[in-house]
Amino acid sequence: MRLAARIEGIGLLGPGLVDWSAARAVLAGEAPYAPQPTLLPVPDALPATERRRAGTCVKLALAAGLEAARHAGREPRECAAIFASSSGDGENCHAICATLASDDRAISPTRFHNSVHNAPAGYWGIATGASAPADCIAAFDGSFAAGLLEALARLAAEPARSVLLIAYDAPYPEPLNGVRPLPDAFGMALALGAVEGEGSGARIAVDFTHAAPSRIPDHALERLRRAIPAARSLPLLVALARGESAQPVLEYLVDLALQVNIRA
Repeated sequence: MRLAARIEGIGLLGPGLVDWSAARAVLAGEAPYAPQPTLLPVPDALPATERRRAGTCVKLALAAGLEAARHAGREPRECAAIFASSSGDGENCHAICATLASDDRAISPTRFHNSVHNAPAGYWGIATGASAPADCIAAFDGSFAAGLLEALARLAAEPARSVLLIAYDAPYPEPLNGVRPLPDAFGMALALGAVEGEGSGARIAVDFTHAAPSRIPDHALERLRRAIPAARSLPLLVALARGESAQPVLEYLVDLALQVNIRA
């Protein structure tokens, strides 16, 4: 069975890319790309207590996922969700390591419950009231491709339910940044529906390939693609922004990539 879907909605937040609506012209080559630090919105969908506890990855996931669901005209609580991140919450990881290396090794409960890789999925459930299945994926620099495969497999298993793929990455503090440098935060989301479902939207299907990952002609966007694992999604987003049929190749495993066949 070939894994395929219809793109119902898109969410995006990254350096100089404040949302999908604003970024679409930039990715289509109709407006210049102006890199700026990523501005994280306040996660208003969360209750006040959880809002104070939410870290960068949670804010990224909520912003991108809610935007994609909104563009798709879907209730977030009704969607299955796949969360994909190469490294999770680096700031929280650093804080726990620093505590364990200190004389006072007592870790706060908030730090502890934010340390798990599926923390954004938990906050998503609190923010949206979702009780649909949610899975969390990590595959280092191939995390976006791994998440896309998981989302398409989930859709194949439950074609009546829309699936949200939410990919995000954020920087580590030093000294972890020295060995895993990520220059800024980047999050994106795709709302995926069954190919035969009603509505417009590009159709995609995936194949494995040994071809090299696609590059982006704009040098600044290409640097962004290479610098942040979640931004490996950019060749796909560029094709979707242009509204064109294309076959971008996305980084996955060391000797295996993922080709996305887009039918506009």
